[in-house]
Amino acid sequence: MSALKSLKDSTFQLTAFNSPPSSYKRRNTTWRPPKAAIIPNFHLPMRSMEVKNRTFTDDIKSLRLITAIKTPYLPDGRFDLEAYDALVNMQIENGVEGVIVGGTTGEGQLMSWDEHIMLIGHTVNCFGGSIKVIGNTGSNSTREAIHATEQGFAVGMHGALHINPYYGKTSLEGLVSHFDSVLSMGPTIVYNVPGRTGQDIPPRVIHTLAQSTNLAGVKECVGHDRVDQYTKNGIVVWSGNDDQCHDSRWDFGATGVISVTSNLVPRLMRELMFRGKNQTLNAKLLPLMEWLFEEPNPIGLNTALSQLGVVRPVFRLPYVPLPLAKRVEFVNIVKDIGREHFVGQKDVQVLDDDDFILIGRY
Repeated sequence: MSALKSLKDSTFQLTAFNSPPSSYKRRNTTWRPPKAAIIPNFHLPMRSMEVKNRTFTDDIKSLRLITAIKTPYLPDGRFDLEAYDALVNMQIENGVEGVIVGGTTGEGQLMSWDEHIMLIGHTVNCFGGSIKVIGNTGSNSTREAIHATEQGFAVGMHGALHINPYYGKTSLEGLVSHFDSVLSMGPTIVYNVPGRTGQDIPPRVIHTLAQSTNLAGVKECVGHDRVDQYTKNGIVVWSGNDDQCHDSRWDFGATGVISVTSNLVPRLMRELMFRGKNQTLNAKLLPLMEWLFEEPNPIGLNTALSQLGVVRPVFRLPYVPLPLAKRVEFVNIVKDIGREHFVGQKDVQVLDDDDFILIGRY
């Protein structure tokens, strides 16, 4: 009995020893989350003192002919870098001043970011001394756009192409914040193509962005009136519509064009942008331009380059070649313009349906 009493006494003493003093006031036990850290609209781009490929915004602003370069594929769906390098070399030899890597024409939307950044780095490494390399590092996700643009400039690209957030879209204030998040990193071209994004970038957004010295200009697909409005306010514009680029350049003050057609006839497109008004040449090229865009780009271009023997007839789905009647039409267009004006050395041919490889997994 005494042992049990002793145990109770020791337990009481232990409890009493661990009890708070009488002066202790019980705290409010309601949990409150820590106040969120408010991060200002601020970005620290990766910087380097290396200036090998450092490009000033004015260097981008002066470009008159930029090709939205095609990405060729091997039968297993990987990049065909041999065909790609040959195509870029043809652009350089025929006077093209810049290339957009992994844009809509280059099917950046079908690439993983690893593929995308690798192709930008490869292009810089092989051709960065001869041509300006502008990487399409835009995204409808601001986080992805920031990350891809950091990587693109880290591998040496001279400028970035950025589209506005598509599908989900955002407010006009959101557009400004999105572009502000990437403008600090280097020379930037804003791409306005409402037909693909479902949302126009109105002039007041561009005028706000123009306060940044890194805004090189706008690739504009809305039309001549918008081009005219920007050029009168000192904003550089490239036509995003090949069939309008001649008039935009010579009648409405556009600096030049970011072109799909120049993949095929780079020398003629250079003549159209550099040598003054030439309605005869423009009229000669219009049937080709109209043919290229009868179906969503890059379907026509992929078909054309395959029939010229410049790339393998490999398509990453969901793109498929134009139907047979249109493939025959292209051969006739080439003959009308002159095969000597087109890239490649092989005779143009009409490919059969069975000649094309369509890849869903790669």
